[in-house]
Amino acid sequence: MAFSFSFTALVLLISSLAASFLLLFRRTRYRRMGLPPGSLGLPLIGETLQLIKAYKTENPEPFIDERVARYGSVFITHLFGEPTVFSADAETNRFVLQNEGKLFECSYPASISNLMGEYSLIRMEGSLHKRMHSLTMSFANASVMKDHLLLDIDRLVRFNLGSWSSRVLLMEESKKMTFDVAVKQLTSFEPGEWSENLRKEYHLVIEGFFSLSHPLFSTTYRKAIKARRKVAEALTAVIMERRGEREEGAERKKDMLAALIAAEDGFSDEEIVDFFVAILVDAYETTPTIMTLAVKFLTETPLALAQLKEEHEKIRAMKSDSESLEWSDYKSMTFTQCVVNETLRVANVIGGVFRRTTTDVEMNGYNIPKGYKVFLSFRGVHLDPNNFEDSRTFNPWRWQSNSVTTSPSKMFTPFGGGPRICPGYELARVAISVFLHHLVTSFSWIHEEHDKMVFFPTTRTQKRYPIIVKRRDGGLSAT
Repeated sequence: MAFSFSFTALVLLISSLAASFLLLFRRTRYRRMGLPPGSLGLPLIGETLQLIKAYKTENPEPFIDERVARYGSVFITHLFGEPTVFSADAETNRFVLQNEGKLFECSYPASISNLMGEYSLIRMEGSLHKRMHSLTMSFANASVMKDHLLLDIDRLVRFNLGSWSSRVLLMEESKKMTFDVAVKQLTSFEPGEWSENLRKEYHLVIEGFFSLSHPLFSTTYRKAIKARRKVAEALTAVIMERRGEREEGAERKKDMLAALIAAEDGFSDEEIVDFFVAILVDAYETTPTIMTLAVKFLTETPLALAQLKEEHEKIRAMKSDSESLEWSDYKSMTFTQCVVNETLRVANVIGGVFRRTTTDVEMNGYNIPKGYKVFLSFRGVHLDPNNFEDSRTFNPWRWQSNSVTTSPSKMFTPFGGGPRICPGYELARVAISVFLHHLVTSFSWIHEEHDKMVFFPTTRTQKRYPIIVKRRDGGLSAT
């Protein structure tokens, strides 16, 4: 018995010493390489578990705050299986984003890359990415929205809100709205059984984004791969049908699928599917989360909600109940844009982006070797009190002047930046603004129960933000 205890203690001691030696060796090696200071955590798993644990709470800031206080705004850590340079510095983030395709390339965990597909925007490089990015922006620019897209958004928002009564899970309803808008823009399909089935599969795809990227080790990833296959099959069937219609000389529709099929050098079915998968992820996840959190923050800030209502009631007073919003109405929503900006800043639905060095890079006084992963934390910049006064308080009035930061364009990057800036950022703003207009002019509401925010695997509220709604006189009628 004594021998057994002594042997076990010896093994534990040797293991501890070996682990300590490995950590010391790694730290010394990285310091000699000129890398930023930091902690690599445990062998193999690094600090991944600490990151996930922090982001599963409603206050993930300590993970960043503690390391910034100890090491500075650029530090090294070990996340998702490899050393990662973590930046919460606005200038460093801007440097990396502006040098996309020169010194850095897009790099995401294997689970996200695999589920998005080889021809999604996040995996495209060079001229193909530039071409597809430009095409996407051409379907979400001001002229297209003035021409017909704003009317489609207005109609689909009214359609969805028209069925509301009593208790509503706002996150769920927002996802229906934005997904319907995206499907309409991509394929001209109206809301129905096809789009609803597709949306349900998307939920499973996104759940697999931050899982282990092997179906044998992760049930979540296995379900995501299966759902992704169903999404691809559904989209491929639509593409093949449209190709057949084109060959028969049918009238061309004003959607993105028609543009891709008619492109001079053409796109394969697989390329179009992967491209659409990525766009629909944004429609299902990003924009509806901003919508929901805008309502949450407004509900918790009565003065802001009152000012927003006043702005929209003035717009609605000049229109009949059934009259759609016009571009001039959208451009007059100045306080609404303050609310959208502040929601983006506080919520940080896109908390940051991954990049990888394509050559040895000198950055912020440190040497980053070729092949190293870099994480640009937008959240760390947006919630830094040195950049925004009282940074963790929802205050839309800060956007009524340019005094909020020393250089807003450098500090505020909710849609990324450089050649990979989100191509649908203006479309997202329009959709959120139209939604808020019809919500505040058609309903009053109270939140049913406290619902806290969490940030892993994506930013959301735990209970999908349940509210009790009451239709205002003269509001939307159910359709």
